[in-house]
Amino acid sequence: MELLTISEVTKSYQISTRTLRYYEQIGLLQSLKKDGYAYRTYDECSLKRLEQILILRKLRIPLKEIQRVLENEESTTALLVFQGKIQELSNEILALSTIKTVLNQFVIHLSENEEVKINSKYLSEESVLQIIEALPAAKNNLKEDAAMNNSNTAVNYLSQLKDVRIVYLPPTSVASIHDVGGTPEYDTGNELRKFMIQTNLKEIKPDLRHFGFNHPNGVKPDGTDHGYERWVAIPDNMEVHEPFVKKNFPGGLFAAHMIPMGNFEEWGLLADWVKNSSEYEPDWGDPDCMYGSMEEHLNYINQYHLSNEEMDKCVQLDLLLPIKPKVNE
Repeated sequence: MELLTISEVTKSYQISTRTLRYYEQIGLLQSLKKDGYAYRTYDECSLKRLEQILILRKLRIPLKEIQRVLENEESTTALLVFQGKIQELSNEILALSTIKTVLNQFVIHLSENEEVKINSKYLSEESVLQIIEALPAAKNNLKEDAAMNNSNTAVNYLSQLKDVRIVYLPPTSVASIHDVGGTPEYDTGNELRKFMIQTNLKEIKPDLRHFGFNHPNGVKPDGTDHGYERWVAIPDNMEVHEPFVKKNFPGGLFAAHMIPMGNFEEWGLLADWVKNSSEYEPDWGDPDCMYGSMEEHLNYINQYHLSNEEMDKCVQLDLLLPIKPKVNE
């Protein structure tokens, strides 16, 4: 089979280069370096493994568990992981089914008692409490969900984001570190860690926030033109030295969605949410800087001392997509 470059893989499998690089960084996937060939390439074995990863991600298996499954040929490992996920989903289904049953009972009760007024006392009334207490144990009745008759429909339904927040980021001064080629995410992370320690920024800026974004995304198959830039908020009167540059972040309105490290495919889901929003639309910025989108490293102030590898295991990110209110025509 012909070897595929990183750009060919991202196009064929509809996966971002950031996600692909991250899978390699954590040892979940391996690329090849062919003699006399500058680009990172992927052989048939690597592509089959990537397909397995993408299937398991669609089934909502976390990356750590996927690594366990793929690195252990014993079926018992996969069995335990899948059973654990089934139990988690069963609990979720049970909770949602119970809520649905409660709401159905409210609808029936209100339909039969049209003169009932919904006020602050309604949910405390004895008749309403009796509805809740009389609820049977919720069961997963798949017949009620005729639309969920195949796995693709289920995956699409579960992939719709339901926890998007609208946040405003105020203007602030930032120290910026930027690198291109190699491993810019890790290299800039190391530099920022040194900066935090040398400046004692945690003490002088206890409300600091840390953002990062591709700059640029890069188009070369070997990734040599891919870059990453990190910002950390600093006091307005603070000066910085090379390799850092002081910048002014103008702030703005963003659609935010939190992910564990590595779930970068959810950028697409966030973009879909904004696209389908009746209230907001994208407010795109510089195309070389992810069009103004950013990743906020949550709780960075308590994690900056960790190595890149240690941080990858615990960090949570807010995906931030710039938006503006829709103007009604």
